[in-house]
Order: sequence, then C-alpha cells, then structure tokens
Amino acid sequence: MKFQSIYTPSPPAFSATVESISSASLRSFHVPNHSPLPRHSRTLIVSNVQTEAKPPAPTSSDKKSSLLVEHDAPTHPLKSTKKPATVQTFKTQTSKKVPTSQALAALFCNTVDDIINNFIEKPLKPSVDPRFVLAGNFAPVRETPRTECLNIRGTLPTCLNGVYIRNGPNPSHLPKSSYHSFDGDGMLHALRIRNGRATFSSRFVQTNKFVGEGNAGGPLMPNVFAGFHGVAGIARGALFSARIALGLFNPLHGYGLANTSLLFFDNKLMALGESDVPYIVRVTESGDLETVGRYDFEGRLFMGMTAHPKIDPETGELFAFRYGPVAPFLNFFRVAPSGEKEPDVGISSLHQLSFIHDFAITRKFAIFPDTQIVAKPLEIVAGEGSMIGYDGSKVARLGIIPRYATDDSEIKWVDVPGFNFFHSLNAWDEGDEIVLVAPNASPVEHVLENQHLVHPMVEEVRINLGTGKVRRKCLCSKPLEFGAVNQGFIGKKNRYAYMSLGAPLPKIAGVVKLDFESKSCDCEVASRVYENGCFGSEPFFVPRSSDLNAVEDDGYVVSYTHNERSGVSEFVVMDAQSPTLEIVASVELPVRVPYGFHGLFVSEKELANADF
Repeated sequence: MKFQSIYTPSPPAFSATVESISSASLRSFHVPNHSPLPRHSRTLIVSNVQTEAKPPAPTSSDKKSSLLVEHDAPTHPLKSTKKPATVQTFKTQTSKKVPTSQALAALFCNTVDDIINNFIEKPLKPSVDPRFVLAGNFAPVRETPRTECLNIRGTLPTCLNGVYIRNGPNPSHLPKSSYHSFDGDGMLHALRIRNGRATFSSRFVQTNKFVGEGNAGGPLMPNVFAGFHGVAGIARGALFSARIALGLFNPLHGYGLANTSLLFFDNKLMALGESDVPYIVRVTESGDLETVGRYDFEGRLFMGMTAHPKIDPETGELFAFRYGPVAPFLNFFRVAPSGEKEPDVGISSLHQLSFIHDFAITRKFAIFPDTQIVAKPLEIVAGEGSMIGYDGSKVARLGIIPRYATDDSEIKWVDVPGFNFFHSLNAWDEGDEIVLVAPNASPVEHVLENQHLVHPMVEEVRINLGTGKVRRKCLCSKPLEFGAVNQGFIGKKNRYAYMSLGAPLPKIAGVVKLDFESKSCDCEVASRVYENGCFGSEPFFVPRSSDLNAVEDDGYVVSYTHNERSGVSEFVVMDAQSPTLEIVASVELPVRVPYGFHGLFVSEKELANADF
C-alpha cells in the first residue's frame, strides 16, 4: 500500500556501530573498575544503534532509593475511594561513602567473584556466552527519556490511543561471565499514542536487584539460568549467601528481574517476572515511565507470581500461580476484581519442581503443565550440568483443577506424552471436554540452551473429563511461538490466534494468523513475513471496539520490528482481517529496540483510570 507521511521533518540520523569491549565501551555500562574481563578471551562484539543526539542523563529526581521505603502510593482523589496500595520502593545512594567494614566485605566478595569467573568457570558454551547471546540486536541499550517520533507513515487507528509497552531483558551491567538470554534486567519500551502522534521512552524497572546492583557498581546476584552450572555454580551460590550474611543484599525485599511481561489489573499497570512479585509502573502525563514500587497485594502474595496471569473478561477476576523450590512446588490463587487476593491453593500432588511458565483457564477450570524441564540440583552438586534441565525419563502431563477449588483434592493429572507447552493461547469448556490450544516445544531438551533447534508447533489438545481420553491435533506445522488472541475471549471458545514465525527462534521472521475452525491440514489463513534482514517481536491484538460482542478478529495486530541492515526499529500496525496482514501504519522509533519478550496495550481510558 501507499503510505502518507503525517509529519514532514526528516527522521533522526542513525549510525550503526560495532563496538568491541574496550575501556571506552565498558564505561557505557556500570561495570566496576576492579573487575577484570573473564579469561575466555575472545572479544565480545555487540551492535549498537543510536541517534546522534544522546538522551539527557537522568537527574537526581529520576533516581530511586536503595533503602527500603514502604508507603501508600498516591491515588487520584476523583478516581477511587479504596485504600491506596502499599508498595516498596528502593533508593539509590546519594553518597559514595560507605562504612569501612561494608566496603571491605564488598571488596572481598568481588575478589572471590573474579576468582570464580577467571579460574573456576569452565569455557563457556555459545548458549551462555555473552559474546554470542548479546550480539546484534540482542545487545543492551541505555534508557531513553520521552522522545517524539517524527516519522509516521499511514494513519494510526483511533483505537490505538493509549500506550503499547513491551518488556524484555536488558542487562544494566556487562556480564562478567556466563549469561543467558533470560537473565537481563527488565526494560520497558513504551510507545505513547495520542490522536495520531507518538512519543517513545525506554526505562529499566527499578527492582530491588537493579537498584542494589547500581549502588554496588556491579552484579550481586548470580544469573539464574546461566550462573548455576557445575562447580562454578556451587561457588556462586555460596558467594551469594555470603553477600546476604554480610548485609550487601537483602533478598527478602525482592530478587527478581521483572523482565518478562506486563499486566493491567485493578487499575494498576505492573511489570512481571515469575521470580518476584509485581512492580507497579506509572505512565506519566508526558508519556514517560516511572517505577512506583514492589507490590505484594497487601502482604498476601509470597515470593513470586507467574508472568502470565489470566483475567477472565466476563468476571474481571485474575487467576495466577507461583512456583518455587519448596513444597508445595506449585500454588494456585485467585484475585477478586477489587484487588483482594484469595489464599493460595497448594498443589501437593506435584512431587517435583518443574518449569511451569504459563497455564490456561476455562470458565470452570485451570490447566497446568507438568513439563519435562525440571530442577536438577544433584547435577550441580556433582559438579556437572545446570540447575534446570531436561528429564527424558519423565512423562509430560496436564493438571486440571476447578477454578474455585479451595484445596488440591479435585485436581486430575492426565499424561500427555511429549507435550510441553510454555505459552498457552487459550482454553475452553466444550461439553464433557476441555480444549487447550498451545504451541508444543519440540524437541524440548533444547528449550533453554539451543532455542534455534526447537520447532514449536501449535496443537489442539482435547481432554475428556469423564474417560480421561486425550486427543491431539496439530493445527500448523510451521515453527510458531509467542502468540496472541483477542483478550476478550480468554477462557471461552475462540477462533483466531496471531503467532510469531521462528526465523528460527529466538528471532521472529513474521506473523501468522491461525483459524482454529479451518478445515485444511494447516490452519494458517493469513501471514506477513518481514522484509529480508528485518525481525520482529511477539504480536499483540488490539480490538477496534471494546464491545465484547464485536467480531473476534476486527482489530489490529501490533509489534516492534528491527531492520538489521538499516539499523531502524519500528512500531508496525497490521490489519488483523487482511489476508496479508497488511501494514496500515508504522512509526519509526528514535532509538534501537532490542528483541524481547511480551507486550501489552493499555487504552487511553484505562490510563485515565489508573491509580498511579
């Protein structure tokens, strides 16, 4: 199609550079001067694309606190009479002076850390080597304050008045050694749209970990997915315990990354990561982002929460879970539309900690995967392997529990060999059956270490609750993951999904639309493959109307893309009903946006009602 330029000023000039990690480039990150590079000596190559004009440095008023501050966050006097939510915030140190004993303790721990990285760590595999993991558009970027987007093509639909935010890992400190693509600090990339105009900002989520490491000038916590390997992993665990004992870090105030997804619930916008409780984020009037603080549902949420909770669009309830290393390994819970969390339902029939990243709900049930990716602490003790890995002897299964169960006596486990899902699309009740649609990660043993070898295929799984019989059908043979459906259909029968096409994964080559009711072998009914050298993020569906009775696919599919040849990142808007997912509008972003995880659109009405 032909695009009509709305704004005439020329776009900012972009310059692509390839930087090796030298003393000059190290100063771009918060790496302490005393820390040498790892002995694995090949140069780390990262690609960095930035505008000619550098964003202004944050002022002291932008900084948060390293000390725990518990307070009632302000609410708009006309919006709610409900008691303000209690949050925890963390402040940066305003003075570099620290007690001598604490400085000596930090120096000792940093020295031990260097010894682990340089003399105990084995040569790094490509899957955890930052020279490979942080190459190209996976390389970290700095924060970007609110910046106007000058180059808009086409016309932005009025239903997109609001903000699109995508979360993802972005390490604030250059990794000293092993690093996994899941391990970076959470950074939010937000595009604020108002009446055809757009502004962009990128901000770190000010978690306890992020602020504490900023004060320390370098990493304090081992990387969860990459740091616990073999003898070096045991040593890092012991060192982290020492830092806690010496008062250098307090994990009771949170240790998560908030780097995975976002949630708008109870008039609160939250950044999520399953290793911690949510962090409330504010979208300012100008379109910038601020972290309000850590939120545990008034003390009712312990340790963490899934990054993929589900909101029932009809009841307004939130359903979620947390999992952890102590039995019961899985805890399911519900939050009322008013924000009051109900007690956890411990699933004691799950006898081993497995990697449960997502789940699904119907109008009656919740469905949990017990996957073949499990905790393997004995391999760490033996000095080999990782804390999390593949168990080929285990049979994957699904657990089905009533949504309003008060204990786990009613849960039913059904074996589904070889079916491991980490992101669900939807589920619904259909007579005596439960229907679940999700991409099956296969071969699952490569999910954490060699993602490019995984070929996830979307499957429909039907479970007869009376007989226990399971029927499975492949809906599309293409490598599809990171999908979205119309959020108004969560928990009830729907027809369409919009999936990321692996290029291979973790890169995304385009978007594929599936029709679950298609009679053909593959349910693909529309697709858009990006131009050569251009890759995207997970798509998100925005309906044209807020009417729950509107046509399911009447709306737009939005995503961030990055062209690796030109160095330009864009926000693209696709017509969800077009057979080619036609791009009807795009916004050139003022800075590079690295590839990331999950996004969310928050409407203008929701922003107006937000408590923060």
